[in-house]
Amino acid sequence: MSATHPPFAPAHTPRVAAHDRFDVSGVTPEGAAWLASAGTYPRSALAHWEARPSAPVVLPCGSVFDVVNVPAIFGRRMLDRLWDEGPGSGPVATYRGRMLLFAAPGTAQRLPSLLRWEEWGPAVPPLLCHGSGDAVTVPAPSVPAEPHQPSRWVVAPDTRHPWLPGAEVLLWACVRAARAAAHSSVQVSIFPAADLSANVYDVSRRH
Repeated sequence: MSATHPPFAPAHTPRVAAHDRFDVSGVTPEGAAWLASAGTYPRSALAHWEARPSAPVVLPCGSVFDVVNVPAIFGRRMLDRLWDEGPGSGPVATYRGRMLLFAAPGTAQRLPSLLRWEEWGPAVPPLLCHGSGDAVTVPAPSVPAEPHQPSRWVVAPDTRHPWLPGAEVLLWACVRAARAAAHSSVQVSIFPAADLSANVYDVSRRH
């Protein structure tokens, strides 16, 4: 584990090359089986995808995974921090201008509470945390992996048991992303600030 990882980064999480960190190649059969396992009837879900391979699907949260739903730009900042400085991410999708970060069950309940105690919490845009009793719409496993697609997999599930970040990991990513957003909004002037206490003289009448 790299020394730059947060203290809660799982030691078993593999690091990947920068050009391979976002897997947009599509969901593997194992990944599709994992997604389908969240529903009451996994075989029906898989049959639905076979019949309509490009149709989005609604999946329940709370047992197999939770989902943290964030604005797309902020979500991208979170994702960059997770892969550049942290342990990586679980599956990630975009849907209708939002980014869906799949997380460990229980994250939806804990993350908002942690943010309320965090100094940078107010700088984090409103998050939609989907847990037990909620459901989310996700892109189909075979949706074309093209950047301009409004709904697609950014990090596609490719295993039957993908690693999922918990509330502490996503809190860390939220804080890093909020700080990055704050720093990027600072305007730097090449002129010194005006001294409002200095005397101002009218030189218009001087000869």
